[in-house]
Amino acid sequence: MKNREIARIFFEIAELLEMKDVQFKPRAYRRAAQTIESLPVAIEEVYGEGKLEELPGVGSSIAKKIEDIIKTGRLEYYEELKREFPAGVLSLASVPGIGPKRAKILYERLGVENLDDLEKAASEHRISALEGFGEKLEREILEAVALAKKKKERELLGFVLPIAEDIQRRLQNLKEVKTVELAGSVRRRRETVGDVDILAVSTSPQKVMDFFTNMEMVKEVVSKGDTKSSVRLDNGLSVDLRVVEEESFGSALQYFTGSKDHSIKIRKIAIKKRLKLNEYGVFTKARKKIAGETEDGVYRALGLPFVEPELREDRGEIEAALEGELPNLVKLSDIKGDFHVHSKWSEGTASIEELAECGKKRGYEYLCITDHTGTLRIAHGLSEKRILEQIEEIERVNNHIDHFHVFSGAEVNLMADGTLDIGDNILKQLDFVIASVHTGFKMKAEAMTKRLIGAIENENVDIIGHPTGRIINEREAYDFDFDEVFDAARKKGACFEINAFPDRLDLNDVNARTAKERGLKLAIGTDAHRPDHMRFMEFGVAVARRGWLEKRDLLNTLSSKELLGTIKK
Repeated sequence: MKNREIARIFFEIAELLEMKDVQFKPRAYRRAAQTIESLPVAIEEVYGEGKLEELPGVGSSIAKKIEDIIKTGRLEYYEELKREFPAGVLSLASVPGIGPKRAKILYERLGVENLDDLEKAASEHRISALEGFGEKLEREILEAVALAKKKKERELLGFVLPIAEDIQRRLQNLKEVKTVELAGSVRRRRETVGDVDILAVSTSPQKVMDFFTNMEMVKEVVSKGDTKSSVRLDNGLSVDLRVVEEESFGSALQYFTGSKDHSIKIRKIAIKKRLKLNEYGVFTKARKKIAGETEDGVYRALGLPFVEPELREDRGEIEAALEGELPNLVKLSDIKGDFHVHSKWSEGTASIEELAECGKKRGYEYLCITDHTGTLRIAHGLSEKRILEQIEEIERVNNHIDHFHVFSGAEVNLMADGTLDIGDNILKQLDFVIASVHTGFKMKAEAMTKRLIGAIENENVDIIGHPTGRIINEREAYDFDFDEVFDAARKKGACFEINAFPDRLDLNDVNARTAKERGLKLAIGTDAHRPDHMRFMEFGVAVARRGWLEKRDLLNTLSSKELLGTIKK
């Protein structure tokens, strides 16, 4: 919980410093924020062990500021910076296309202090009149404001899930709690979450409610009862806890997991069978309870096999269940490697050997190093000469690491005309090549379609990276003809990526399922920039499961030996 808060403070310090035209420091605070945000452990633990300055990007000055926040809950340096600008100006800086410097201009020239002011100024075409803005940016600002308002309503699964699981563990450790499970959209692994639902079985509900409402991260107790309580955490997330009877736990879990449309269909099946289904169980007309203790029992009472939570969106899963055609969904334990990992050769923080050791500890057989290439300067893209040097380094690592294989690769920039920024003579020496769009997101659909097909038709390209370019709640997907692109991929045998980074999840679940139905293979890549980012694989698998994918649909389920027998070399 504190990780996210400290990271937010440092990100905002960076933006405030940029508004003041301070050089160099903003980058240092952003790097520290990124490190803290992605830590797999609580920052308090790192502080308690005296290891803050061992974190990438955390020197003595920033370590002292982290200590102040942990000890006092505030940072005077941050408060002083905020006093120099109206409170809402920071929200402008986070709008895509604006940033800190333009936010300052909008505040000083137009008196824009918040998102509502920004939307009004853009709607009245006052922004386009400013030098360096223009009509195109004004239109993009209106789109970005709509996304920013949407962002307030739902949080990323990647942010919510660790918090929800932490609360679940705390409750499970209580001697009064027999069973506790997450429900709602978190359990269905939707890419964004509105609030968290938790169900528990306990012999002492009141003690459980007392514990729940008094957790240190609780900012507000919205309501408290004998069997249900609602709280708002200090990060704004709402969490509901219900204590139910053990004999009704399965039925309650099915009911509160949803989705609403899935539950409506299930209830219709119950009615046809002259049964009544609710959160307490499955009952006959004579009010005899025939199921409810387990979810599996609820589905069986309705003549259905168990439906995995990720499928419960009324997208054909009930019909498939009735026909005995539910997919055998891929599991995290089926994953044997990661196809999208960055090292410190470009913008990552770890060496190839460190990444390999991390992959090995995760139980993988392999991973693929896919650093950025030449034209992406901001990410320290590799030149052709550096790519060849990296291939040699990978060979050295493979020569002395046992029972693990590092594949050579690159994330190559897909140019506007469909060509790549690295020559084919170099690409053919790599094991795997990911082609990704990193610029020019506003191209018309026809041009973007040709651009993607250009990559697919290059015999050295294996995977199309984060194929729609969307950033959840921040940037919409670019426009292209899915049918045409998928058809080209099927003919050429190209794969599409499910990018598991929490704010991407791209392809999304719907498009992943369409790709599967077209007979395409997919590959999950975490887009890891630090070793601990590899844990994002669980989010990629969640997308795959929501997209009805099975083991056979993913490259990641192939063994190292199988991949070595199929790569172009």
